[in-house]
Amino acid sequence: MADVVPPHVRSRMMAGIRGTDTRPELALRRGLHRLGFRFRLHDRKLPGKPDLVFPRYRAVLFAHGCYWHGHDCHLFRWPQTRQDFWRQKIERNREVDTRTERELTATGWRIGIVWECALKGRHRLPFDEVLNQCAAWLCSERSRMEIRGGAA
Repeated sequence: MADVVPPHVRSRMMAGIRGTDTRPELALRRGLHRLGFRFRLHDRKLPGKPDLVFPRYRAVLFAHGCYWHGHDCHLFRWPQTRQDFWRQKIERNREVDTRTERELTATGWRIGIVWECALKGRHRLPFDEVLNQCAAWLCSERSRMEIRGGAA
């Protein structure tokens, strides 16, 4: 199936997709800051440039978009056009995520992931619940946390 928009329009649309300061990331930042947590943003010294870095807790938090990271949820569907390109791209993103987690864990960092589906869509969780789970994890000794959308 051919693309429904001209190439120059598609290019402009794709250029508008942000890698940082996404809505889920900004919401988490505001909420956790309001709860008293202080953090650094996108620390380039760490593998994967985590969205939020909590040095005091030796923890990092990623706000993953379900589409770009190929999450198994209702927000993700394989594209119908240029399937080979998109499969390679999303599989590569998954490989990079796995490698990043391995490197961070090896250097003693704790890893938290909040999936986009936890914050939006038909299976989203109450935002205060997501914040409370993040806060509880930061104050705990658990090495890993993952928050995904609930089941219907």
